[in-house]
Amino acid sequence: MSLTIRSLTYRHSDKEVLFEGLNLTLNPGEKAALVGNNGIGKSTLLQLIAGKLLPAAGQIIADVRPWYVPQHLGQYDSLTVAQALGVEQKLRSLRAILSGETDPQFFTDLADDWEIEEAVSAALSNWNLAHITADQRLCELSGGQKTKVFLAGITLHKPEMILLDEPSNHLDATSREQLYELVQSSRATLLVVSHDRTLLNVLPTTLELSESGITVFGGNYAFYREQKEGQVGALQAQLDEQAKTLKQSQQKARDMAQQRQKKEANGRAAGQSQSLPRIIAGGRKSRAEQSTANLLNVHSEKVAGIAENIRQIRSQIQAYQVLKIDIGTSLLHRGKMLIDAEQLSFGYGDNPLWKPLTFQIRSGDRIRIEGDNGAGKTTLLRLLTGSLEPLQGTIQRASFAYLYLDQDYTMIDPNRTVYEQVEHSNSRHLPEHELKSLLIYSQFRLDRFEQPCSGLSGGEKMKLALCCLAVSNQSLDMLILDEPTNNLDGQSLAVLTESVKNYNGTLLVISHDTYFIREVGIDNQLRVA
Repeated sequence: MSLTIRSLTYRHSDKEVLFEGLNLTLNPGEKAALVGNNGIGKSTLLQLIAGKLLPAAGQIIADVRPWYVPQHLGQYDSLTVAQALGVEQKLRSLRAILSGETDPQFFTDLADDWEIEEAVSAALSNWNLAHITADQRLCELSGGQKTKVFLAGITLHKPEMILLDEPSNHLDATSREQLYELVQSSRATLLVVSHDRTLLNVLPTTLELSESGITVFGGNYAFYREQKEGQVGALQAQLDEQAKTLKQSQQKARDMAQQRQKKEANGRAAGQSQSLPRIIAGGRKSRAEQSTANLLNVHSEKVAGIAENIRQIRSQIQAYQVLKIDIGTSLLHRGKMLIDAEQLSFGYGDNPLWKPLTFQIRSGDRIRIEGDNGAGKTTLLRLLTGSLEPLQGTIQRASFAYLYLDQDYTMIDPNRTVYEQVEHSNSRHLPEHELKSLLIYSQFRLDRFEQPCSGLSGGEKMKLALCCLAVSNQSLDMLILDEPTNNLDGQSLAVLTESVKNYNGTLLVISHDTYFIREVGIDNQLRVA
């Protein structure tokens, strides 16, 4: 079904405009990726289309109600699986009827959907959730399982319009492949927000949301990146040309100033040597000086205009450049034993999550922790850091400094402002101007310094977390990353990748992003099953 957006404007609760005047048309069956920098409003736009938020102005016209797969799942933890799938009332009515109830309202609510229980079970089984019941609460499920519940809604309802917000977050490799197949085979109208390059590349249209609105690129994400790189090349050529023009104009301004000085000197000498009346000589001198001054003013304005053009072009180029933030170094000698685990396991009650694990982690190791959704990968990280004790087996830990950067960036206090957060981490006692320079380098505008961290996007939180590491005096021996690429746009992902790649300490990573794993040099795997 088609989707039309006309002059759409959205304001935050503090009345700040996030975007305004957006226009977009998606034809029936069209599949498009929505990309743009973190914080630009991609998720907000999907929520507006889904009816979860109300616009300040404009229209959203959709032929059907879309099925929405959200990015942030914690807000749904109080729901049951049936509620998340939108079938709670049908299931309740079916069970009431089967128990002998004859209230007509139950039959109305059921709407002759007598196979709803079987359909729900089949949809869940399709996403490898056969062991999950419709009455279970989402808070009992892992992140990947929650995502798959909402994806099961597509299987169940077969919607004609689908909105996917970072759908591959938390999914294991098998589920990701299933998602790619779903997107490719679906005949529904699809709008997808994602950082997953594989997913983006199976979508034939790319839409870029920026401060200037929505730009349509007639190709997949790889085509979009080629076009953007071409724009950077064109901007660099403009910058070089403008810099050359500025240099020539500045030289001309110096030449004109020298000529003026010579003329003034010659005029004074001529006035003294000629027997012109003083009033005539003075008038000639004044007109000559005024004429020269006018020329200089015109030229100064031209130079200022060129300088402003250069500033704007540099700002546009900077938006595409990959930042490199130093997140510290480890002073431990390579190969030192940090963790020694024997027959390690964990579970709830007497039910272990995985078979006993025996392994060692040494200084300088770069390890990927693998496992299916719900296998206990995050639980293993908590065992390694000592926040949980094992159900069985032993674990010995040496003394080392580590940072655990989870996918929600909980190291960042939502009640602090951006500047307060980086100031709080400033154990190196850097002066205020250096902290602000680091934030500006990390692409935080001045007007963002006093913004509460609770309002930051995932990519902005990641860059702020890296800033906090950069100003910390702590020698970082181990960096632990739990799905670090979730919710990051392409630019923010490049920042994280470059920063982690250059880190020399021990690295433990849970990630389904194979590109990121390859780029940061992961060379060992630890699998939980």
